[in-house]
Amino acid sequence: MLTSPVYMLQIYDRVLTSGSEETLLSLTLIACFLYSILSVLDYVRFRVLVRVGSQFQIASDAPAFQSVLRHQTSTGVVEIDAVRRLLASPAMTALLDLPWTPLFLGALFLFHPWLGSLALFGVFILIGVAVLNQSATRALQKSSAASFLEAEKTALQATNNSETIIALGMRPASQVQWQRHRWAGLHHHVSLADRLGIFGSLGKATRLLLQSSMLGLGAYLALKNEISSGAIIAGSILLGRALAPIEQIIAGWTVVQTGVSAHKSLRAQLAGREEDPRPTVLPSKQVTLDVQDLTVIPHGETKVALRLINFSLAPGEALGVIGASGAGKTSLAKVLTGFWQPVSGNVRLDGVSLSQFDPDILGTRIGYLPQSVHIFDGTVRENIARLSLESSYQDVEKAARAADAHEMILRLPQGYDTHINMQNARLSGGQIQRIGLARALYGDPFLLVLDEPNSNLDNDGSVALNNAIKAAKEAGVTVLIMAHRPAAIQFCDKLLMLEHGIRKAYGPRDEVLRATVLNHAEIQRGAAVAGVA
Repeated sequence: MLTSPVYMLQIYDRVLTSGSEETLLSLTLIACFLYSILSVLDYVRFRVLVRVGSQFQIASDAPAFQSVLRHQTSTGVVEIDAVRRLLASPAMTALLDLPWTPLFLGALFLFHPWLGSLALFGVFILIGVAVLNQSATRALQKSSAASFLEAEKTALQATNNSETIIALGMRPASQVQWQRHRWAGLHHHVSLADRLGIFGSLGKATRLLLQSSMLGLGAYLALKNEISSGAIIAGSILLGRALAPIEQIIAGWTVVQTGVSAHKSLRAQLAGREEDPRPTVLPSKQVTLDVQDLTVIPHGETKVALRLINFSLAPGEALGVIGASGAGKTSLAKVLTGFWQPVSGNVRLDGVSLSQFDPDILGTRIGYLPQSVHIFDGTVRENIARLSLESSYQDVEKAARAADAHEMILRLPQGYDTHINMQNARLSGGQIQRIGLARALYGDPFLLVLDEPNSNLDNDGSVALNNAIKAAKEAGVTVLIMAHRPAAIQFCDKLLMLEHGIRKAYGPRDEVLRATVLNHAEIQRGAAVAGVA
């Protein structure tokens, strides 16, 4: 970096005074060699920074993805990308060059104290511009990012619900909603660009003014014979070297600000992340489920979803969880599958708390059918096998037969290899639910949690569901069914009735029905008919 000023200093002070062409040639060859070394070092530094960013992404992707699943937001992944872009940006190169600024200032002081003082004054001016830039653009940067993020969420929501939007004539309203966020983000972006342009232009003009001032001051000192003529040019170049990193940081301030904010946010997100628990050995195929004083508050909320819930299930027993909408049935399902963590109380399998198991291993032994079944982009076989790359055709077919979905799948265009997704599933709600049931039964789970499993099923589907529940019980699987329809509780041994997150009744199925439901006899007969039909 010092090659240019030293070369110019030698040209003016040695070559022009001596007239030696050999000296000029030697100096030029040395300068070419040093510039080639500089080029190699810059290239190596760029490669290192790109790989540092890549390593940061590799190290952060897994915990960030776990945070995405827990908090149901993609901000962690976006922030990793922002940090990676910062690490490979020219602004990061300027930050690495910044510690050399004092060296260049020291060289100017060696030429003359006035030259060093002018350069130091210029550094303080540019630092002041950078501080003003940061304070003036921070709020706009956040507002712009937030608006564009909301627009992205709105677009994704519209994509996932395009059928409903078109069928109900909601396209104009949804488009207005999306454009409102887009235009708000654009407004903030333009305002941000205007302010960045002001400070960028101010920084550039300040640097040019300082360099011209350096030339003028150098000329004045040369006239007084206090410095040589070569020091005039060398001083101007040294000032440019000293101020260049600061100017580059100002020019790339958006990337710096976004990257630093993203890094702080990412650290905050992952700071509270629990380390993977020690892998406690999973229970045998048959487990006893104990729920003790379970109290749950959903993430980001203050209202209690479940309060002091207690019950116990032996292997092969089935519990039906009933209650009005909003009673807490789905909340209980999310806790039993490990998606939500209780604020107090415990869920134990054979006496061991769920928190002591590796969630990824535990999840392979839990069968879960959510209230809203999601189909992943892939084949039917991949969906049933939980996207496993090591699934066997026999295991997938076994799960499909257990859900009575084998014949239905064979009727699809490519059978188990039919490609499906949520946007173009080509499946009815009942077919999707039966594939979801097969996915829940895949891998011989010891705990089966079914949330409204018959909401989209016809009579044949309800019979298949009851047969699957009966077969699971006979195999010693512990089963929980969150249900509205009587047919779903046909093979339940016990019932738990929830009301506003509190246990209202619990015990043998028939006793709970007699005590809490006026038309319990009709429900029992209806359930029996549904189970036999």
